[in-house]
Amino acid sequence: MAHDQHDWAPTSWRAHTAAQSPTWPDLEHLARVEEQLATKPPLVFAGEARRLQDHLSLVAQGKAFLLQAGDCAESFNEGSADAIRDKLKVILQMAVALTYAAGVPVIKVGRIAGQFAKPRSDQFEEQDGVRLDSFRGHIVNDEQFTPEARRPDPERLLAAYHQSVATLNLLRAFTTGGFAALSRVHAWNQEFVANSLEGKRYEVVADDIERALQFMKACGIDLHDDSALQGVEFYTSHEALILPYEQALTRRDSLTGDWYDCSAHMLWIGDRTRQLDGAHVEFLRGVSNPLGLKVGPSITTDDLLRLVDALNPDNVPGRLTLISRMGRERISELLPPLVSTLRDEGRDVVWACDPMHGNTFVASGGQKTRHFDDALSEVSQFFAVHQSLGTWPGGLHVELTGDNVTECLGGGSRLAEGDLDLNYTSICDPRLNATQSLDMAFHVAEFLQSYSAANGARSL
Repeated sequence: MAHDQHDWAPTSWRAHTAAQSPTWPDLEHLARVEEQLATKPPLVFAGEARRLQDHLSLVAQGKAFLLQAGDCAESFNEGSADAIRDKLKVILQMAVALTYAAGVPVIKVGRIAGQFAKPRSDQFEEQDGVRLDSFRGHIVNDEQFTPEARRPDPERLLAAYHQSVATLNLLRAFTTGGFAALSRVHAWNQEFVANSLEGKRYEVVADDIERALQFMKACGIDLHDDSALQGVEFYTSHEALILPYEQALTRRDSLTGDWYDCSAHMLWIGDRTRQLDGAHVEFLRGVSNPLGLKVGPSITTDDLLRLVDALNPDNVPGRLTLISRMGRERISELLPPLVSTLRDEGRDVVWACDPMHGNTFVASGGQKTRHFDDALSEVSQFFAVHQSLGTWPGGLHVELTGDNVTECLGGGSRLAEGDLDLNYTSICDPRLNATQSLDMAFHVAEFLQSYSAANGARSL
């Protein structure tokens, strides 16, 4: 057993305060929906979650790199096969760029098939003197500013489940059915990306990979016989914010007797819900999935140590990923004491960098945006901190889309503030588009190369 679950039950979180919880107007309706969800098949399986944890243990040892990427908040209106395929394409492209340049395996985890809820700074939103519940993601309510749209509706939990089923079905087909075969590396480059500098750079990498595959074939290696070349392992994750949904999809594994939250392979706790005595920490400490914990500027070293011990008491490598989201202006000051303390105390964790959430601002036109250079600066400083401390900069956590959106400034798309209105479609936070995502991957690949050169190449 990975950790002590004797003093835990899937319902024990209910005795704790759940921050960021919607105020459901009809609790009986919510209970009926929870009962329905509890009878549904799991979205993922315990064995898959264990396999992801094994992969993440390699990241904890500095032998692999975690790429966690996808939507800020999934939308009920954007579940088409094309949208899912294009998001997967970008993540596959990024992973290829990272693996090719850095020479380490890249563990691919999507913010997908469950990332429907969003924490909010304010419980209410006011427009023209009218005060309504804040929009909390499509699993809770709708972004339209009307009393009916903003009323939390338990039926949306079922809708989120069904959309996650459809999304996972497509992901499994794409990742195992030939689409993700390395021989198709050129086909992942979308037309609007291919014309950019980043797209052309990707094509050079793709050409090199294609030549290597032809060489292997000429040497008599059967490329169709190697599952690693014919498909990819792709895992799902989301912020475990709406606990009634998470509890309803929690199952006891028949092989080990452990509890798993079968709504995703990996769940994370947000910076706003990481109270040590809160419901989210209580719930997630008892499930055996690999976990993430967002680490923001307000956390203290003592807070972090206590949270790490609560969520990973047996110090299992790969169990806990700490996702730093400090902002470019503060990371060099705030991150080193946290990393060095955990290193000195012998805590076995993965460190990943989320350069998105600490670098959001409002443009002159009123849109929430982020500048690519700010995000890149935070990632660069994240690598520098780990290099100085001799620890492994284990991962990148970004919000992105496969669409040609205009939500973040700068980067490969050279977007300026005046371009934001051209195609701003996010229902919550601004995302990198496909060109900007690829640009980020190439930069991170260079950081990884520099790190390896300075610290000696790491090999499996």
